[in-house]
Amino acid sequence: MDIVTNFRTFLEVVHCGSFSAASRKLHISPSVVTSRIEQLEWNVRSSLFERSTRKLSLTDQGRRLLPVAQRIVHDVDDAISSISGNTNDLEGPLRIKVPTTLTAVFLARVLAGFQQAHPNVSLDVVVIDRNVNPVQEGFDLVVGMLPASYDDVLDVGLCPLDRFVVASPLYVAVNGYPQHPADLSRHRLLNFGPTGPIWSFEGPEGQIAVTVEPHLTTNDGLMLLESALAGIGIAIVSSYMASAALAGGQLVRLLDAFPVPQFWIRAQIPHSRSHLSRVQALLTCLRETFDPAGVWEKNMNR
Repeated sequence: MDIVTNFRTFLEVVHCGSFSAASRKLHISPSVVTSRIEQLEWNVRSSLFERSTRKLSLTDQGRRLLPVAQRIVHDVDDAISSISGNTNDLEGPLRIKVPTTLTAVFLARVLAGFQQAHPNVSLDVVVIDRNVNPVQEGFDLVVGMLPASYDDVLDVGLCPLDRFVVASPLYVAVNGYPQHPADLSRHRLLNFGPTGPIWSFEGPEGQIAVTVEPHLTTNDGLMLLESALAGIGIAIVSSYMASAALAGGQLVRLLDAFPVPQFWIRAQIPHSRSHLSRVQALLTCLRETFDPAGVWEKNMNR
């Protein structure tokens, strides 16, 4: 049995959530799907799925195999395309990871525009905030805020991203303005969980690090913003999230004498995928969108 075919069947079962749905998608019988999965399980000497009457889920071994299968199928498809003389590979799948809030308020529109321009490219978009290794987890491109800390990855800075300490006018009217980062210990703080409990500031004599005890911790940027708008406490938010509320007076900036270090919006691509035309096309789209001059933020709500 062709192991690449078995990998394709495995990926379809994962995508569809059941053997029967995968069989309909692949136009084969359920027994053939079962046979292919059993053959693959024999090859890897492990069960790949937890089978129950209610749902189908991956075992630990299945989760480890998933990115490997994705890479192998992608590489085989690319090799066939190259050997057959099809040098224009602006078609086929792209698996990408993007951050939640940036996607909700802006990036979803960018990706929709990309697919309108390239209708033969299919996107598998995973929306999460954690840092991922695109090589190990089978992504063609990831968008994030932290530099790559692993090998075999092309790390492209797209644009700087300012972050501000903010609160509502009501909050500061009741609780006052902090004059120094050390004053934050006397305030209610709203923390973005993925960045950790340490808030960093640039002071006249160097960096200042404050370990916070949050009144609220969340992994959702929009909830963080809404909580600040509601007067719950003080938050650090990205400029693209806060700009409209700051301009409208619903938020005020705090501690401007102690700026928060910039992040960079970054694209990270496995070196093994960077030659693909569809990957390069998406990278070009992102570079043109996230221009360093910050025009993208000014145009967000238009």
